Amino acid sequence: MTDFSILGDSTEWQKDFERRLRASYTAAGFDAAAAERMIEDVRAGIGDWTVAEITDAGTRVGYVAVVVSDNNGALAGRIGDLRVDGPHTGRGHEQAARDWAEGWCAHRGARRLDIRLTEPAGELFDGYGVRGQLRMRHVSSPPEPLDGVTARPMTLAEYPEWLASEKVAYVADIVRAGAMSPEEAVRKSDRDFAKLLPEGLATPDNTLLVLETAGEQIGTGWLKHGYLPGVTYGYSLYVHEQHRGKGYGRAAMAAGEQATLAAGDSTLMFTVWGGNEVAMNLYTSAGYQVVEESRSIDLSR
Repeated sequence: MTDFSILGDSTEWQKDFERRLRASYTAAGFDAAAAERMIEDVRAGIGDWTVAEITDAGTRVGYVAVVVSDNNGALAGRIGDLRVDGPHTGRGHEQAARDWAEGWCAHRGARRLDIRLTEPAGELFDGYGVRGQLRMRHVSSPPEPLDGVTARPMTLAEYPEWLASEKVAYVADIVRAGAMSPEEAVRKSDRDFAKLLPEGLATPDNTLLVLETAGEQIGTGWLKHGYLPGVTYGYSLYVHEQHRGKGYGRAAMAAGEQATLAAGDSTLMFTVWGGNEVAMNLYTSAGYQVVEESRSIDLSR
């Protein structure tokens, strides 16, 4: 029988959790400094987590960590960790821990439960919708540009229209992924852009690009350099709808990789929202590896 006991001291669990995270990020291709920065971001919120020891007939078989917090005015739960030790897998402990976490969070008012997967979880979370993936790829040499496609810096005159359209696209991505309501997504979009681009086009360590072919604008790009040590984060590599299906998606990625190298970074990383299967397939074919996958389920069902 699977039982759960809340830990008063989670030091042992945290050491094991961070060790596993470090191994996962390193296996994904991050160097030691970038992996440590990723762990620091996770560590900042661990103090609020409730950690339970999973036991079977008095023997510890794993851990499960949960938290409920305010998310844009609504309570949302999160499974921070769910780990069953190798010798005890496949005996129903994983499913029992998932069910316990769902009940624990629902009992505290959470309407949604999120989880961030950094390693395969089998079929355990198949019923959870994919909300997004963090992808990355090392860029060792300048990519071959697509014939006829050029990338140039965005101008001040182009920035306001780009900002407005980027906010609309961001809101649509969030809503399509099922992460928030349209109203919540608009508020998040306004907050995020104000924080990320406080000086607009002049914000340091950001590159904003316009992609063109034959003098016609076909897309845009927005990249943040030094997001992690040696890592550029691509907030947006966008091809206008009327120009899709012509291979320009690869051209946008090549422009992002060129900007990454020009800024002195060696890795390009970005998020692709759930529901965008076309983009996911493109990134997979281009060698972009999944570092993390975010999933969630509605607890009000």
